[in-house]
Amino acid sequence: MKKTTKRKSLLLLSAGMFVIATAQVATHYSELTDLAKGSFIGIGIGLLLTALFFGDFKTAQ
Repeated sequence: MKKTTKRKSLLLLSAGMFVIATAQVATHYSELTDLAKGSFIGIGIGLLLTALFFGDFKTAQ
């Protein structure tokens, strides 16, 4: 699989954090089913892991 650019991986990281935060806020203000809450959290974690594994984070040299 191709490496994603640093810009795209940072976008994936921020999208993953946004999805998880949205799920937390939605469960606080309204009643979500366990399936919906778990799906939102799972999608957010999946985005975070995708950004970390396939991202192009190189150390400074």
